[in-house]
Amino acid sequence: MTTLYGYFRSSAAYRVRIALNLKGLDYDQVPVNLVKGEQRGGEHLTRNPQGMVPSLVLDDSSVVNQSLAICEYLDEVHPKPALLPADALARARVRALALSVACEIHPLNNLRVLKYLVSELGVDEAAKLAWYRHWITEGFAALEATLSTDPSSSDFCHGDTPTLADICLIPQVYNAERFECDLSAYPTIQRIAANCRSLPAFEKAAPGAQPDAN
Repeated sequence: MTTLYGYFRSSAAYRVRIALNLKGLDYDQVPVNLVKGEQRGGEHLTRNPQGMVPSLVLDDSSVVNQSLAICEYLDEVHPKPALLPADALARARVRALALSVACEIHPLNNLRVLKYLVSELGVDEAAKLAWYRHWITEGFAALEATLSTDPSSSDFCHGDTPTLADICLIPQVYNAERFECDLSAYPTIQRIAANCRSLPAFEKAAPGAQPDAN
């Protein structure tokens, strides 16, 4: 059985859960509690030397790390339904949308960055939230402009079926809502998020539906 090592609130693990569910694949989950620091334990570091989640352990004990690499691996091994369009230019657009979240927004706002702001730089809660919301505003404003002005966007970020872009977008929307960011300026993002969340694959992947949710 394929095993996903992750944490219920991890955006990166959330992405992989969505991808696995869209593919209709069975998998076990093993929680790695990021708040308790379990990602820095020796056993997990052997699996993932970065001390991060997710890690996908395959039936033959091979390990794939990094959420986007895992999603593309799954798409290559289980090509239907496709997470990337067939056309090269469309694939580039979907990857650009996904990377705008995974590389430009998420790294500035993930747990280890927020903890460093507080524990090492002495930032108080109000300043931490201001930091978080600033980078959401910067990133979502650009993403909204891209999605709302391109006819390739439809029910989802690209076309009428979920792609890698939606897989990255939804966890970031969840986090923005959790930190009480005002999303009223992003109607296209909100519409796409609602469409995604109406699908069982996204619903089953939501943090609150995971075995380690608390």
